[in-house]
Amino acid sequence: MSHIETVAFSIILTIAIFSFLLSVVRLIRLIKLGQKEERLTKTIAKRLINTIGYAFGQKCAWTEPFGINHFFLFWSFMFLLLANGEFVINGLFPDVSLRILGPSVYTFLTGVFDIVSVIVLVCVGIAVFRRLVIKPEYIDYKSKDAFVILGMVAGLMVAFFGTHGAEIAIGKMAHPYFMPITENIVAPILSDIFPNSLHIAERIFWWIHAIIFLVFLNYLPYSKHLHILSSIPNIFCRSFELVSTVPREEFKLGKSFGVSTVDQFTWKDLLDFTSCTECGRCTANCPAYLTKKPLNPRVVIHNGKVNLFENGEKIMHGNRTNGLLPLIGPDEHTPGTIGVESLWACTTCGACMGNCPVFIEHVPKIIKMRRHLVQNLADFPHELIPLFEAMEQRFNPWGMAPSERVKWAKGLEIPVITEGVEVEHILFVGCAGAFDSRSKKVAVSVANTLKAAGINFGILGIEEKCCGDSARRLGNEYLFEKLAIQNIETFKKFKTKKIICYCPHCYSTIKNDYRQYGLEAEVVHYTEILWEIVNKGMIKLLKNDGLGEVVFHDSCYLGRYNGIYEPPRSVLYNVLGRKITEMDRNYGKSFCCGAGGGRMWMEENPESRVNIARTREALKKNPDVIAVSCPYCLTMFEDGIKDLKASEKVRVLDIAEIVWESLKQS
Repeated sequence: MSHIETVAFSIILTIAIFSFLLSVVRLIRLIKLGQKEERLTKTIAKRLINTIGYAFGQKCAWTEPFGINHFFLFWSFMFLLLANGEFVINGLFPDVSLRILGPSVYTFLTGVFDIVSVIVLVCVGIAVFRRLVIKPEYIDYKSKDAFVILGMVAGLMVAFFGTHGAEIAIGKMAHPYFMPITENIVAPILSDIFPNSLHIAERIFWWIHAIIFLVFLNYLPYSKHLHILSSIPNIFCRSFELVSTVPREEFKLGKSFGVSTVDQFTWKDLLDFTSCTECGRCTANCPAYLTKKPLNPRVVIHNGKVNLFENGEKIMHGNRTNGLLPLIGPDEHTPGTIGVESLWACTTCGACMGNCPVFIEHVPKIIKMRRHLVQNLADFPHELIPLFEAMEQRFNPWGMAPSERVKWAKGLEIPVITEGVEVEHILFVGCAGAFDSRSKKVAVSVANTLKAAGINFGILGIEEKCCGDSARRLGNEYLFEKLAIQNIETFKKFKTKKIICYCPHCYSTIKNDYRQYGLEAEVVHYTEILWEIVNKGMIKLLKNDGLGEVVFHDSCYLGRYNGIYEPPRSVLYNVLGRKITEMDRNYGKSFCCGAGGGRMWMEENPESRVNIARTREALKKNPDVIAVSCPYCLTMFEDGIKDLKASEKVRVLDIAEIVWESLKQS
């Protein structure tokens, strides 16, 4: 390498590194635009261990077939960082190389670099094949950005082989080294192609490598592969608990609510936007997207990033109104703007978050934007007007008189909690169990089973109010807070220590959301209690062979939101004496029934309903019974089998009904 080349490379490298560092500083400044959020205290060691496992161990990569390709590509690049480090140092100081580590180490390293470079080319080929031939819908397989990156990666490998192949062919690369592919395949080919100009070819390949490497470095912060820089910090900053709630909002005079501009998100939200790998796993598991709704969670996160990059500099300089790209807009087609219909299509099922390899938190962002629409603009689907009015005036979504709330328990001799009445558990029946005619039967089964097991419990009667789940998920935070505070005051008045919930939505809301308001009671779902009393032999279940084939559906708010998968299965096993039939999509991959996130109360395109898609999936298993553990799921499946004309062949039963039927026969 000539002195002129060394000087030229030094100048270019300095400019490239300076430019890259400016981009990183800009990225940090943009993320710091976000609101404060405390999540890093006293967990540094745990976070480091977690980051090693998920970022460097690629634990999430192995959960999907194509993730294996990413695993090999990631680790190949990790090894080649050392090779590129040598390349840069050697460009500045031609006499310095990894040979200083000794002949044995150098021989080993050259062998690794040679083999790993081939692996990278194979991985790039697989990625290109996937985009050109397989064309999975949940990714942007036509992305020019992706092909540019893949082209650069392949170019780096070709330049690597070209440089070292030419060096070997002209005898410039001194032994010892071990590069079987370069020496036995590449070098002979180059000798044939450049018989009289190998020296020139070697320098051309070297400079191609240098230019691609430095361009690649500076292209990263502005490309879809920005996640190479930000995903590892995002994994480090992940939530260690299931993301089961959203931040509480402060209501003060003159305050704006929710999120309408990108800087109103937290710094973690903005880090999420920049960390998306665009793998499409969120989209591939989204019930709204898969039933042809306008929501695409991958695009929502991408548009958040575009909006941040477009508006960030203006906001930094104090401009929060003039000429900003809208964060929320009327349609889905403006890059950097999230369509209103996308926000209302979300069922908040959490499948996007549960399947994200870098722990992006999609649902809270959607709810924050819904808050802006509902509380600042009063801009929400018209069918929510009677819902909000009913919840505010009569404390239940059905708009039934509060005095009707206790009628489901008539004749059951269940204590209604009043001053001086003490029970160990309060059964929080919820609005569905109290007012929905079908769910009332389930509530009766829950209560009768608890009584048979000798559980000391009572109900709140007319003092129980809607938990507020739908209000909070729909963005009506003010209404939610009003209901939450009233219920918590009731719990405190009766010194409640233990709460049993029939509905998973009530369970998740009271267990997780109410903590923000100071609730300290133990909260369990009825399937957890059933699991406990069955295991302890507190009830004797008769094996019920008359149920036939039973397929089980996981409730989103029981499973993904709270990690409860085994209790309902264990209870069913004890009744059936055999394992249940599983849906194709189950546990953390379970497909939503379509009623969460307030969608229970909203109209849906009749041609592509979420509940119909899930019911079809259940019917493929030829069941006699579809077993559920949620009143919303019960409603959605019963509607589904009616629409699919399967009511005469298939029953939808709650686990509580199955257990109580078994108890009655024993």
